[in-house]
Amino acid sequence: MQVDEVEFYNRLLDYHNILFLCHRNADPDAVSSAFALSEAIGGTVGLVDGSNRVASLLIDRLEINVVDSPNPSDYGFTVVVDTSTSAQLNDIQLSNYCVIDHHATTALIENADFFLHCDAASTAEIVFDVLRHMEAPIMRRIALGLMTGIITDTGHFKHANPSTFRTMGDIIEASGVEYTEVLELMAATPQDISMRIAMLKSATRAQIERVNDWLIVSSNISSFGGSASSMLINIGADIALVGSSRDGTIRVSGRAKRDAVSAGVNLGQIMEDISQNYQGTGGGHAGAAGIDVVADMDTILLECKTRVCDILKNKTNPSIL
Repeated sequence: MQVDEVEFYNRLLDYHNILFLCHRNADPDAVSSAFALSEAIGGTVGLVDGSNRVASLLIDRLEINVVDSPNPSDYGFTVVVDTSTSAQLNDIQLSNYCVIDHHATTALIENADFFLHCDAASTAEIVFDVLRHMEAPIMRRIALGLMTGIITDTGHFKHANPSTFRTMGDIIEASGVEYTEVLELMAATPQDISMRIAMLKSATRAQIERVNDWLIVSSNISSFGGSASSMLINIGADIALVGSSRDGTIRVSGRAKRDAVSAGVNLGQIMEDISQNYQGTGGGHAGAAGIDVVADMDTILLECKTRVCDILKNKTNPSIL
């Protein structure tokens, strides 16, 4: 059952020992949202399977207490944060739970006791609205976390909307935290040499397909698929699809420029549709999505590329003069 911000926190007040659960390789949007809710309502921040570099820095700098690989059955209730599929939770068993999320497709809501889902650029924006309806104070640590979550999940505002900027302004006004403080925190993130190697491998393995004036680029690496697909976009791709393999499961991370999304590409829907053919999971946003399936990597990459090419073959790229 869909609820609004007021009913969301009112319902949570009925529970004790709440687990705020983040998806595997949790990003700042998930960690900051879980942290803000746990501070306002009370509870524990849980990481299913680690966190990424910026989120790990956030946990360290803000001194966020987290529990690794928690068992939901040890808690009175679970709030699944910023997560759209069970695969992102490593298919752990959930019984009594709710969902707060912003992804275009969110399969986890089907069996949830209740959920709060909004068409926002980040879950942190939804969480801030919850705190505002609670009239909860926006303390410095909460503000730093939520602002970092918003910045990273919107690709430094490349995928932001007018509401995103209003929310950022409201957080700054409510907390007194300066925007530059967040940028300085993020700039302190250490560079991972294995990630740098992965980016270079992704570039050297890139396969480029041109459809009219659109460039669709695919590649494969062992890890950091999301970062690699973003990197390929930054160096010229209109659509980037990067495959990786983990424990027998193929994951494809996709990114699309705004012009491609405006032309009709919805990577979240494409990934969801293809995943159903393989009894896997897929989804996300129009411009950023992922798929997890047990299949041949080349086959999945080809299906994704084919769907994208079919959409763009009769469309003009407005960025090409």
